[in-house]
Amino acid sequence: MKKTIFGILKVLVPIALGVWLVFYFYNQLDEEQRGELFTAFGQANWWWLLACVILGWLSHMSRAWRWRYLLGHMGYETRFWNSYHAVMTGYFMNMLLPRAGEASRAVTLYRTEGVPFERGFGTILAERAVDMVMLLSIAGVTLALQWDRLGMFQERIAAFRADQGEPVQGAGSTGWGTWFSVVLVLALIGGAYMIWSRPELRARAKDAIRGFIAGVRSVFQTKDKGPFILHTFIIWTLYVAMFAVGFYALPTTAEVPAAGIMAGFLAGSVGIILVQGGIGVFPAFVALIVGMYMAPPEGGGLIRPDALAMGWLLWVAQTLMIITLGGVSLLLVSRSRKHVDQ
Repeated sequence: MKKTIFGILKVLVPIALGVWLVFYFYNQLDEEQRGELFTAFGQANWWWLLACVILGWLSHMSRAWRWRYLLGHMGYETRFWNSYHAVMTGYFMNMLLPRAGEASRAVTLYRTEGVPFERGFGTILAERAVDMVMLLSIAGVTLALQWDRLGMFQERIAAFRADQGEPVQGAGSTGWGTWFSVVLVLALIGGAYMIWSRPELRARAKDAIRGFIAGVRSVFQTKDKGPFILHTFIIWTLYVAMFAVGFYALPTTAEVPAAGIMAGFLAGSVGIILVQGGIGVFPAFVALIVGMYMAPPEGGGLIRPDALAMGWLLWVAQTLMIITLGGVSLLLVSRSRKHVDQ
């Protein structure tokens, strides 16, 4: 009886989490944003959005395959589908709790393949460093090719912030950034003291540092440098392609030039970094920048409605893909037996 109950829960919990995430993100929208979202749905060519989802899925599969090269260098031969489910579970958990994806990804691989958490987590952090280099490289090339528009970018962002009613901090005022910095420093000092004063925490911290160092070394020392670099380019090419294909979902945005697409890609990336899941911010940032490459909106304003609709469509396609495929991976992992080292 107990096994039956646990078996049912293993199926229902991932499904319930996925449904809850859909309603959670929907409830975060105000009435105006919901109207914009449904307008975008009515205008969209869904075949192009399906192509976006497929490209995004392929990028995640490539990421899972690339991860295996780092793990293999450390002596852990992992099966592809277990690596893939760990990647997708990590993305899914990131929707629930910010920055929880990396830890849950390492935990999932330990559960299915027996890879120690510290080692798996170390390779994930090393991957993040490589991906950050790629994002900065794309940003550098994009800005270099559009240096003459940099002033316009800054003006539109400043106008957008003013339109949102964001207050300007005076010389004698203390902004949220200052308080956040103070709290962060105090938290780091408190955490360092706890680690230093408790031997068990100190041992775990040392294991985590060793795992990270081993992960970084695996990037430079892996025998599969060529395939690793190839998959890195494949991942980011698919990211950009997924974003670019979405522009064809609406007739007017299909005419946006490549420069506008790249600038919008960077704006959307910033939106996702700033806010969990990029909700609300991703479509607004994308529309704000992409609108520079389109005719001014009728009646004035900063954002064209069709550019905003396109931003919403891209956000929905990516978010539903993560919730659905990540939920399926979480379901499959939860039903599998825990790996036992031989």
